[in-house]
Amino acid sequence: MPVKENYYIGEQSLTFPKDVYLISSASVVGKKEGEGPLGGAFDMICEDDKFGEETWEMAESALQKEALALALGKADVKPEDVRYLFAGDLLGQNIATSFGLMDYEIPLFGLYGACSTAGESLSLAAMCVGAGYAKIVAALTSSHFGSAEKQFRFPLEYANQRPVSATWTVTGSGAFILSGKKGKVRITGITTGKIIDMGIKDSMNMGAAMAPAAADLIAQNLEDFKRKPSDYDKIVTGDLGYVGQEILINLLQQKKIDISKVHEDCGILIYDKDKQGTGSGGSGCGCSAVTLSAHYLPLLEEGSLRRILFVPTGALLSTVSFNEGQNVPGIAHAVVLEHMEQEG
Repeated sequence: MPVKENYYIGEQSLTFPKDVYLISSASVVGKKEGEGPLGGAFDMICEDDKFGEETWEMAESALQKEALALALGKADVKPEDVRYLFAGDLLGQNIATSFGLMDYEIPLFGLYGACSTAGESLSLAAMCVGAGYAKIVAALTSSHFGSAEKQFRFPLEYANQRPVSATWTVTGSGAFILSGKKGKVRITGITTGKIIDMGIKDSMNMGAAMAPAAADLIAQNLEDFKRKPSDYDKIVTGDLGYVGQEILINLLQQKKIDISKVHEDCGILIYDKDKQGTGSGGSGCGCSAVTLSAHYLPLLEEGSLRRILFVPTGALLSTVSFNEGQNVPGIAHAVVLEHMEQEG
């Protein structure tokens, strides 16, 4: 296959010298996610949110281990055939990833993009395959309600009240296998986000913190690829929730960009906020990852969707930065996914 040229697109986007396909994925979630609107689509639902482990952190590691095993099995790929892992989570020093994946003995790039990590891992994995550095790579991420609350807010035993602007951290892990081997879904481009700080300090309103980064990135993607919102069947953000969705649409309308007819948010889709008491919606690294795997990829594979812009969003805070009174900056990473017609 001849190598393409001119794969630098605009200011922040790339296409690839070689074709990159997403050949399999898997989603593993907890009990609450299984009870939500997408419950019938996940590969594995565990009734015990500790997954048989002693701690929330060990449970999150188990999520990643199971998700990767399922994705490898679907692709009929052995761990030793995977050249690199691109993976991350929300915990300090990425301990869910390092403890969860070490037994696979696959070279690992540990990543932290907060809740945007699914987009970051897919972007870097696609760059690796697209540049010819590997034939098969894996991208995955996870989050867990118990471990995230313990690290960023309060232990569950504290039973603190949550404002309606707060999102509910998804217990789940999504894993993806990427290859140059032709499949039904191709990654045709990426747009890498910048850190955007609009002065938000409320850690219980992640949607407001992340929406400006999503708006900046979506506008840049459209400019770089010379597209309009209707060129995408869906523009899918990761976990802005109901509060962040409204802010995102308003910010883009100020730029004369209307995405209201094509926008969806994984954090809105994954829970029934009224029946499940999840406030503004879902969040966490696992939110966009499991929703992409369980909901959007099947629609792309069957051709119901032809092209989507997948935009996981992240709030870049830590307990240290929050306690020191710092703002909560946001970031987003975009991946263009397209349906591919199959020969024969």
